[in-house]
Amino acid sequence: MDEPESLSIALPDGTKVSALLRVPEGARALYVFAHGAGAGMQHAGMSSLADALAAANVATLRYQFPYMERGSRRVDSPAVAHAAVQAAVAEARRRLPALPLFAGGRSYGGRMTSQAQAISPLDGVRGLAFVAFPLHPAGAPGVERARHLADVTVPLLFLQGTRDKLAELHLLRSVVETLGPRAALHLVDDADHSLHVRASSGRTDAEVVLELARTMAAWFFAEGLR
Repeated sequence: MDEPESLSIALPDGTKVSALLRVPEGARALYVFAHGAGAGMQHAGMSSLADALAAANVATLRYQFPYMERGSRRVDSPAVAHAAVQAAVAEARRRLPALPLFAGGRSYGGRMTSQAQAISPLDGVRGLAFVAFPLHPAGAPGVERARHLADVTVPLLFLQGTRDKLAELHLLRSVVETLGPRAALHLVDDADHSLHVRASSGRTDAEVVLELARTMAAWFFAEGLR
């Protein structure tokens, strides 16, 4: 399988962040894939899902947020994160303009992407896919983090574990229902916020990754034809 190409993306303030572009032969969609708060674009979970998406004919552009590029543990301000999202999406569209374009990411990365989309629609993006959307902090259930989704007009796909402590299932279902037909929810039985499943589930984490990739690819391809 093709290896990812290392890129450098310039941000409006003059700094640069690293990125990885993976374009499989026969790619039918492109996903701009942001990382979570605690681990960067080369985290095993990011890499394995990018590999599985490539096998499903989905190209990916993974990128670092500025704080992760600096090696800091403190996440960027929303404005800085949103600028990084916008720059990554613009770079993806510039490089592969013929492919249907989608954006999102794991946890924090997905939320920063949706916030950016709510403030100013990302050019060319046809939909957002969230891998473990962080609806609320652990132990503090609420839906405030989803308020901005009402201002997002493109289709939304939520991929969520049923044991996710950052998204109580009844609250998440309510959010998705409120968003109406543009939002879809795919539940991964027994998975936690890291999409890890217990041995007692009868499945492995690798099988979950394949499930995620196949679900995302089918959604991308369907939305790309609309």
